[in-house]
Amino acid sequence: MRVLVVGGTGLLGQHIVAELTGRGHQAGTLARRAAPGSTTIPGDVQRLSGTEWSQRLAGFDGVVYATGVDDRQVPRAPADRYFHEGNVGPLRRLLPAAREAGCRRVVVCGSYFTALHRSHPHWRLAERHPYIRSRVSQAEFALGQAGDQLAVAVLEIPLVFGSAAGRRPLWAPAVPWLRSRLPLLAPVGGTAVTSAVTVAQAAAGALERGSAGRFPVADGNLAWRDLVARLAAVAGRPEPFAVRRLPSVVVRAALRGTGLRYRLARREHGFDPGWVSDLLLSEMFVDESVCRTELGVTGGDLERAFHDTIVASLRAGVVEPLPFVVKD
Repeated sequence: MRVLVVGGTGLLGQHIVAELTGRGHQAGTLARRAAPGSTTIPGDVQRLSGTEWSQRLAGFDGVVYATGVDDRQVPRAPADRYFHEGNVGPLRRLLPAAREAGCRRVVVCGSYFTALHRSHPHWRLAERHPYIRSRVSQAEFALGQAGDQLAVAVLEIPLVFGSAAGRRPLWAPAVPWLRSRLPLLAPVGGTAVTSAVTVAQAAAGALERGSAGRFPVADGNLAWRDLVARLAAVAGRPEPFAVRRLPSVVVRAALRGTGLRYRLARREHGFDPGWVSDLLLSEMFVDESVCRTELGVTGGDLERAFHDTIVASLRAGVVEPLPFVVKD
């Protein structure tokens, strides 16, 4: 099978290319910059027209869409247009072009917030948060394009750990704290987690099986406290240590303060500051068995993924806090 991996130079993209190649498939990449050791088709997904997509997809049997805009980016208010155009817009041109070019299988790397949106409707996630709203619209549009000639699978991906060439781990700013003797604090609640290897297995499995539908992808569900403890241990924090509870009132106050700062700057975050604390203090868990039973995932080594994340962060020499990216 010949597969085009859109966003093939990113964390997920590099692992997906490696997984496909290891299974005997031919994997091409499309990105704005060249991937290490590979030939990359140039293209900005936000600018490519339907005709340009058709040209780039010619000769490919499948596509993996492993790019998009995320909640670290803070656009000018209102945020809806920015997130919608970033996550839904490219697929409106790509998917019809894929069908026209003869591609029969598409995998979209989405977000686990769409799974949480379904399993916890009382949280009203799409109603409250522009970023989640864009991901829900993305999944709905993609699945709406599926048919006899086009199988579309949406992977619902949580926090991802691992490393990739030329990529700075998102957890890098936390590593100095994890390794220090400063108090370790974590709030109540927790999240699903996965490795980039597991996501790659899920993408390859969906393509090989011609899978269609929504598929949560996870290696496990961890309380924030457990996640911090495991990362600190891998980071080499001096033992013994304990992770203490961060009071929920502190979390709520901090997030509301951040929201006020953005409002004063006429920016709007992808998560509504008035409601995001309720989300983060909840158990954002998904069914980790789905990707194994339906996509044939054997699972990545989560401890190895933690290790790779820490090592890549240390190589980056990061000590400053992670800034939000401001987008116009």
